[in-house]
Amino acid sequence: MELPEAKQKFIEAWGKLGSEWGINRTMAQVHALLLVTSTELTTEEIMESLSISRGNANMTLRDLMGWGLVEKLHKAGERKEYFFADKNTWNIARQVAKERRKRELEPVMKILDELVKVKGDSKDPEFATFNKSVTDINKMAKNVDKTLETMLKAEENWFWGSIFKMFK
Repeated sequence: MELPEAKQKFIEAWGKLGSEWGINRTMAQVHALLLVTSTELTTEEIMESLSISRGNANMTLRDLMGWGLVEKLHKAGERKEYFFADKNTWNIARQVAKERRKRELEPVMKILDELVKVKGDSKDPEFATFNKSVTDINKMAKNVDKTLETMLKAEENWFWGSIFKMFK
């Protein structure tokens, strides 16, 4: 397989993976393109490489910057904007975890914190089942949050070393 074909295969695979971390396929493909490209790219270069419209490219780049996965660069004397992605996979994983935590876990935890305070008769089987389920899910969500917090603060070698120790 030649390099252009390999890059295309990676971009397609990363695009499919993107939906697993909560972003759409085009966002993941633009991110993948920037990951495997050695230099910064303009919007036009991204549009041409991925055969997407200007509107889609602009919206996607804005969303990727919102996720903290892509940055914009201005070059002196040029009007065009250039975009690049951090190529450190640990930084990418932490940034995705941080955003998913903010967008998904924190809102659910806020609701669960309200729901565990619901008053009722502990002898009522409906209330008891509801209370136990909500309390257990809340406890698990808090544990996931603590794990994510540890990941976000940790250095890569320490984090993976700690994870692997748990499975010994």
